[in-house]
Amino acid sequence: MRTTSRDAGSTVQSVDRAVTILELLALHGEAGTTQLARELGVHKSTASRLVAALERRRLVEQVEERGRYRLGVGVLKLAGATTARLDLAKEARPVVRRLASETGETVNLAVLSGGAALYVDQVSGSSTLSSYNWVGQHIPIHATSNGKVLVSEQHDPELTRTLGELTPYTPSTVTDRAVLDAQLAEVRERGWALATDELDVGLTALAAPVRDAHGDVVASISVSGPTFRFGADRVDELVPLLLAATEEASARIAHQPVER
Repeated sequence: MRTTSRDAGSTVQSVDRAVTILELLALHGEAGTTQLARELGVHKSTASRLVAALERRRLVEQVEERGRYRLGVGVLKLAGATTARLDLAKEARPVVRRLASETGETVNLAVLSGGAALYVDQVSGSSTLSSYNWVGQHIPIHATSNGKVLVSEQHDPELTRTLGELTPYTPSTVTDRAVLDAQLAEVRERGWALATDELDVGLTALAAPVRDAHGDVVASISVSGPTFRFGADRVDELVPLLLAATEEASARIAHQPVER
């Protein structure tokens, strides 16, 4: 079915109204559909449909007095995910900063967010040529070292769902699933990933996993810079520093004693 501009506009309007309902409930604590309709400037039936959709997602819930609503546990779940990312970034920040100082290169901290690697922290080293900030960017999994680390321990069908389409970004981007699977196996075996010219020509990055107290991969830390600086000798020099940093970050996140 083809979507018209009118349909798209209606969808955006509905999303905007639904978000406004959440904001109103956050402001008032609880409210009925009549009040919500009045503040939204819509018919009560429209407000009721929006509230019902939010209730199905557990983003709102009814209070004892029928017809009145408050924020639901689904909002707490979303907030908890954000808090966890902030805590992770806070714990890893000293490690990210030190690694950037040791290597002189740009260091990024990333987490898996849907079908992409979400960059949550970045520190530029003294040798950094570009000031581009990746924080908040969703980066393709298959074309980055961080992405490959984050999905390295996933298996089908989860892995296929996470990867989605293997879109080419440069001539070096891996778009063959068999080749990518072999790379992921190598990441599991050696404990780090390398991506050269795969997202941008001239950009190379090394990444290694950050693990929680259960040993699960919850984030990745990468060291990146211009490809001309990342020859074999330089990679051999950077890998031990990267692995030491991710080991420390893992210990911090798991609240274990840190040895340096």
